[in-house]
Amino acid sequence: MDESTAEPFVNREDSTSGVLSAGSASKRRLKEKLSNSKLKEKIQNGANTRSETGFSLQDRLLTKLLQQVIPSENIEDVLDLPPDKRSSKYIGRPGFSIPLMSTNFRRFNSRIGIVFVFQTRLIRLLTWRNPTHTISLLSICTFVCLNPYLLALLPLAAALIFVMVPAYLVRHPPPPPTRSHNIYSLNGPPLAPPRTIKPAPEMSKDFFRNMRDLQNSMDDFSTLHDTVLKVITPLTNFSNEALSSTVFIFLFVTTCTLFIAPHLLPWRLMALLFCWTSITLGHPSVRGFILHNRESHLRPHERRAQSLLDSWIARDIILDAPPESREVEIFELQKRRGGRNGEWESWIFSHSPFDPLSPQRIAGERPKGTRFFEDVCAPRGWEWGDKKWILDLGSREWVEERMVQGVEVELEGERWVTDLVADDESNSKTTKAIKNLGPGWAESNGRDAVGEWRRRRWIRTVRRKGVSSSNNGFKIG
Repeated sequence: MDESTAEPFVNREDSTSGVLSAGSASKRRLKEKLSNSKLKEKIQNGANTRSETGFSLQDRLLTKLLQQVIPSENIEDVLDLPPDKRSSKYIGRPGFSIPLMSTNFRRFNSRIGIVFVFQTRLIRLLTWRNPTHTISLLSICTFVCLNPYLLALLPLAAALIFVMVPAYLVRHPPPPPTRSHNIYSLNGPPLAPPRTIKPAPEMSKDFFRNMRDLQNSMDDFSTLHDTVLKVITPLTNFSNEALSSTVFIFLFVTTCTLFIAPHLLPWRLMALLFCWTSITLGHPSVRGFILHNRESHLRPHERRAQSLLDSWIARDIILDAPPESREVEIFELQKRRGGRNGEWESWIFSHSPFDPLSPQRIAGERPKGTRFFEDVCAPRGWEWGDKKWILDLGSREWVEERMVQGVEVELEGERWVTDLVADDESNSKTTKAIKNLGPGWAESNGRDAVGEWRRRRWIRTVRRKGVSSSNNGFKIG
């Protein structure tokens, strides 16, 4: 009696109609071809393409084709994207392979039967196929809702009732029914071998039952996924800003209420009403009554509630605020040609003032920007809010705000901010001249020795735009 009997978990309550069955000879050949030993041998020899045995030629060709189609270089590195945590670079998992995919599907399909058994029994329980079982479920839900501490007992009781007791009854089966004895003793040695769980054999009826249930589950999931998205997406993606704003306000108020006063709500009564309502709606008579009277009784109330919601949204949700606007700046840089008495030449328009102590000047780099005013573009995602640039007459303010040192500021006129150079260092390098500059800035008096750079600030208003457009000009920021 020590030997064990193995049996797979399979949903056998539905027929396997629609599955084409082969003849006995062809089925036998197919079983031999896809037996566990042959499949194991094929997997072991699949890595060596020079071997005579292994996966079929079609699998090898398809694998090679996919290796050519799938890019070998990392797409995150090419496009400068954040790394994908699911990538095999971060987890030690095998890459995509058609033979491995086929093997894993067979293994998965042989072992997924327990999920479908549970799914079928749950559906039968919630649809009142056996009313006594459903009423028992309602009783259990009532006890748990009224005393939530019983939740800790549910997994233990389930293990006892659905695992331990059936396993013991398998080892100690009842005797054949007789007229004189209706009760048998559970004492004594075990009379039958224990039952173990094994995967469903390939090409068996149980294997095709699992494939049928897996196929239907994929369809159910896809339908449920599309239905949920169809309902949830219009409410949450702000395609209708008034409606999504209303949903946001409702969720925000509900979250704050539950955070502040959750202890004031009758959670046990609410859970009890939810369980009884959801299970009662699964009764065929209740479902038929609701579907029959929906148009005559529920539709008018739905239309009235929708009308009240639309009127409240139109009255209280205001979405006509002007777009966000900001002020951007650009610096016009000029460079002196021909020494102290030379003329100023327009050089570049840059987003940096290129002052004497800027990192670019200290590093000996050239200013970056564009040579023409017309090439200056608004930042990405913004558009111009007015027609032209305005000269910033407050040159003193932006110099003090940036703490620019060693410059001469024009408080009148064209508002140029010019570099200052000490007289004894006027012919030295820029980095040496900066060390001898006094702190702060000086008002223009026309007598100080000026450097080779001067700049002034232009400002313009931008506002957010709905759709970003590509532009090849010089962008600010």
